[in-house]
Amino acid sequence: MAIPIVFEEPKRLKRVPSYLVYETLNGKPLYYKGYKDVLSGEKTAAEILGSSSLQAAIVTAIVLFIGRTINRKRYLVVSNESGLHVDHGSNFSNDVAIFEKEGLILTNKYFDVPPKVAIEIDVQIDLENFSSREQSYIYAKTERLLDFGVERLIWITTQPQKLLVASRTGDWITHN
Repeated sequence: MAIPIVFEEPKRLKRVPSYLVYETLNGKPLYYKGYKDVLSGEKTAAEILGSSSLQAAIVTAIVLFIGRTINRKRYLVVSNESGLHVDHGSNFSNDVAIFEKEGLILTNKYFDVPPKVAIEIDVQIDLENFSSREQSYIYAKTERLLDFGVERLIWITTQPQKLLVASRTGDWITHN
């Protein structure tokens, strides 16, 4: 009796749709946390694309505070994951960004000039491609944005509860 030989088709990697790309860094896509769950059908895109309630509350508190204290004739404060086109291979999102209004032109495309200040709350990407995970991503994005011309970048991480303030002068300060 002959034993049938069964050949299994190699598993193909599903192509990741562009709506699951959160940012690009040096030409490489950075996917939303949970994108694999969407590809496997365990979750819908809507379940992973939004902000947490804590992140939304922090962003709102920051925008309201800045709105009360900043010179709004001179500066524009934006939120809602505003897009920032750094170069051909790098596009980022900012939770909150403060731009100088002088010379700023608003279009239906990403901002292509650096904000004076960018504020990030938590990490929204899948971190499998970063060696020490969250910290590596935070440092890589921070350095890239400072090189682009952002004067100050503030990271707020809710787990662990840390605040990182990095500036173009080279000062990087972490607070509990």
